[in-house]
Amino acid sequence: MMISRQLLLTYLYLLIYICLSSGVILFNKWVLSPKYFKFPFPITLTMIHMAFSGVVTFFLVRVFKVVAPVKMTFQIYATCVIPISAFFASSLWFGNTAYLYISVAFIQMLKALMPVATFIMAVLCGTDKLRRDLFLNMLLVSVGVVVSSYGEIHFNVIGTLYQVTGIVAEALRLVLTQVLLQKKGLTLNPITSLYYIAPCSFIFLFVPWYLLEKPEMDVSPIQFNYWIFFSNALSAFALNISIFLVIGRTGAVTIRVAGVLKDWILIALSTIIFPESTITSLNIIGYAVALSGVVMYNYLKMKDVRASQLPADSTPDRATKDKKTLNVYKPDGSMDSNDDTVVGLASEAAVVDEEAPLIPSSRLSYVTRTQTGGGLNSR
Repeated sequence: MMISRQLLLTYLYLLIYICLSSGVILFNKWVLSPKYFKFPFPITLTMIHMAFSGVVTFFLVRVFKVVAPVKMTFQIYATCVIPISAFFASSLWFGNTAYLYISVAFIQMLKALMPVATFIMAVLCGTDKLRRDLFLNMLLVSVGVVVSSYGEIHFNVIGTLYQVTGIVAEALRLVLTQVLLQKKGLTLNPITSLYYIAPCSFIFLFVPWYLLEKPEMDVSPIQFNYWIFFSNALSAFALNISIFLVIGRTGAVTIRVAGVLKDWILIALSTIIFPESTITSLNIIGYAVALSGVVMYNYLKMKDVRASQLPADSTPDRATKDKKTLNVYKPDGSMDSNDDTVVGLASEAAVVDEEAPLIPSSRLSYVTRTQTGGGLNSR
């Protein structure tokens, strides 16, 4: 009976994650779209999310002491948190701006490029090696995205450039997370990540907001519904908590599988909720090709992680470590920590978007965290 209850609770967490992850993306699209809520200010929306997350995590860490803060020095904050926050803020800014120009379905398809971008950045930064099998997988993903883009009816160059730029910024953030934080031995879960990163990202976003959006907001009649923005920010924050619970109970592999299911559900739902989001057979074929490349890439990286552990471990110890491997993440995709918390500053959600600000949003976010793991062990 106890096993059944635990299994039921696990499926419940997975269902909550899928619903929240899909819901936040659709919610953001609805708020930002000039056809629906008509609030075309993505930087403002992102700043609201960051402010909300910063306030809530402050109370969770400092007041209610749900989690303990890490030993953060000024040097670590200045050399690690600030540059990571800059790229994080940029990825959110560009990723959310893409909602103004292209459909949710096409955005999800473009996100298949996330492993490609992170792999390239990791190789350039020396945190991963250029291998033939991985390169062929990246080539397969790229071909799939090109086919999907060719089949896009409402293809928009500006929106595509915004999304791709956001992906590149997120890839740089993931690699920086590995290079800067892992070497210092700093591990952060989703709550402490937001506690340190959200305020800094808010400050970075203030400059482009003041220059680009504030002048337009001053002269344009805008509707600012506090309940809408509160529920939107709450949903984005709740998504981070759901990811924390799911990975802690099931593991990274399980949430990747759930992420794949979520992506297909999201693409289907977006075409229903937003009629202009028409998808074609070429879209589906291209995305399926890209997805197969991502799945194969993920398999190869997981295989590398386990292979690197086998020689040094005895059979009983290896079984124990393999179990932990499925439950814990490091910022570079490593999975060999000794506790059951999500670690690192890397989220579907994911974030190249706001679906999961620090643990990116979708399946692709989790997959890319394993890419920079190279010889070590990805959010």
